[in-house]
Amino acid sequence: MDRLRAKSVCQGACLSLLLFTGPAAAQAVSDTTVGGGVGQVFDTIKPVTEAGLHGFFQLLDNQPIAFVLLALSLGTLVGQISFKTISLGSTAGTLLVGVILSMIAQAAYAITYAIPGILSSFMLLLFMYALGLKVGPQFFSGLRKGGLAFVTIGLIVWSLNWLICYFGAMFFGLAPGYATGLISGSYTITAILGVGQGALASGAYVPPEGMSIEEVGANMAAAYAISYVLSSVGIILLIRYLPRIFGRDAKADAKLAEAEFSGGAVHPVPGAPGALDLGFSPYDLRAFVVTHDSFVGRTVMQLAADYPKAPVLQIMRDGVVLDMAPETFLAKGDIITVRGDIHDLILTDGKLIGPESEEPLARHVVLEVADVHIGVHKHSGKSLAELGHVMSGGVTVQALFRAGTELPLGPRSDVRFGDVLRLTGPDIALRSIAKDLGGQMILPTMKSEVLYLAMAMLVGYLVGIITVTISGIPFALGTSAGVIMAGVGVSYFRSRNPNFGGPVHEGARSFLQDFGLNAFVAVLSANVGPKVIAALGGDTILWLALIGLAGALIPPFIAFWIGIRLFGLNAIISDGAATGARNSTPGLNAIMEESGSSVAAVPYPVAYALTTVLALIGGYFSMILS
Repeated sequence: MDRLRAKSVCQGACLSLLLFTGPAAAQAVSDTTVGGGVGQVFDTIKPVTEAGLHGFFQLLDNQPIAFVLLALSLGTLVGQISFKTISLGSTAGTLLVGVILSMIAQAAYAITYAIPGILSSFMLLLFMYALGLKVGPQFFSGLRKGGLAFVTIGLIVWSLNWLICYFGAMFFGLAPGYATGLISGSYTITAILGVGQGALASGAYVPPEGMSIEEVGANMAAAYAISYVLSSVGIILLIRYLPRIFGRDAKADAKLAEAEFSGGAVHPVPGAPGALDLGFSPYDLRAFVVTHDSFVGRTVMQLAADYPKAPVLQIMRDGVVLDMAPETFLAKGDIITVRGDIHDLILTDGKLIGPESEEPLARHVVLEVADVHIGVHKHSGKSLAELGHVMSGGVTVQALFRAGTELPLGPRSDVRFGDVLRLTGPDIALRSIAKDLGGQMILPTMKSEVLYLAMAMLVGYLVGIITVTISGIPFALGTSAGVIMAGVGVSYFRSRNPNFGGPVHEGARSFLQDFGLNAFVAVLSANVGPKVIAALGGDTILWLALIGLAGALIPPFIAFWIGIRLFGLNAIISDGAATGARNSTPGLNAIMEESGSSVAAVPYPVAYALTTVLALIGGYFSMILS
């Protein structure tokens, strides 16, 4: 009986696994159910159930999506393991797990994983765009404040990497091709391999006698594979803990950097994460029973004129909420809901209106936060005090923005056409004010606009693939840099007009950022693992590992130190510039996780774009000088 029960459980589990593996397997279930039942289904997945681990790794080869999801889940788990407050993080964990899985498959079962690169490329572009959306308003401010420092850090990282890899290969007597592969792997820029292969194909470099072009290419691939894996994990850990190594508090420095690059603004700019959070308000909702004769028979309009600091938001009569209008009058026994400063006596002693009410429905007035773009000229030049008649119905001004910059707020603050007002109050009152100001009310939303996302990513992608060839070397901004700049652009214009770009929910943006990068790394790990196996053998691997790690880690370490000492940069900003100069997107994600902020991404695109071009030039010359 136990054996039958075990067989039944096994068959049920295998059936579930079969259905998971795809449409072809599902069709097999359909075909076999008619002919012979579950027993034949069990035979269909014999490679998985009876071949043991070989069948498991074969399944991952046949179903690459299963590999990606497994690497993501196990990698996230490994990344959460902490030893004395040090952890890999989800990105490095995913990379490590994926490489180990692909290496085992290759070494033990001769299974070579090859997941289509279009999947990883698309995931990386999603990450880049989501990141650009978050840092856009700060990017241009950061460029003005630290542009020279960011460029210098990029030059330092690139030049030191080239010197370490090229002369390291020369010092240890490595054969031609290894230096170029080391630069490509330690810089994690695969395109450098293409530049090196181009130098071989064009005849710009001729291999020494007794060595073929294929052997030089194999050397490049071997050096790339070894240094890529070690550098990818190493740079994530280094960038993550650089501030701590130098005695800095990553979270505290990130807050200082956010304040510095926001220009001292208290509120997030329109379109930024957290912009429409209600947060703390000195205004409170209170409910009172109308008992004093001085209020009986008065209209809502009269009360608003007499008590502008405590407007009536709602009237309950006989347990029913009335539809309010300016002409609505108060009757004895009504319960009115007012909103005003919590220290205002009208809300504390109840002597003016009547006793305070504990009726739950009377306090159920939903308050919203909305950004409103001033789209008519009739209010341009007026002060907030002069707009007091417009800001009625319990609406308060939380912040004022002009050209993406927060302005000091006071009664004399003037508003102009194109400004953005952040308002709080009841929904119906906000809609009325937005209509009067000629703008659309932007409210917190669970929706995200796909049209603008796709169009902006497309424009960034097309800009990134524009290539200019100089002396046989192709130069391009790159699709990653193009798409992140598209996100920066959309975010920048949203800070000036929150209607631009459609709604973008912060949860959706954050998911694209986190999942996009880790899925990219999972695919990458599957494809690079077999190359590592092919490169193993002899003592050459030791020199490749040593030089690759040195070329990957020493330059950003020195550049970070120069950034905080020579240029006086904030530690998180210097770290972001260093990881951009090293072209390490996973490294950027690591410092953002460590600091709890995205401000490290402000200098990233500047250094990234510069060193991408320089690295290609350096890779070409490392080949022809071999």
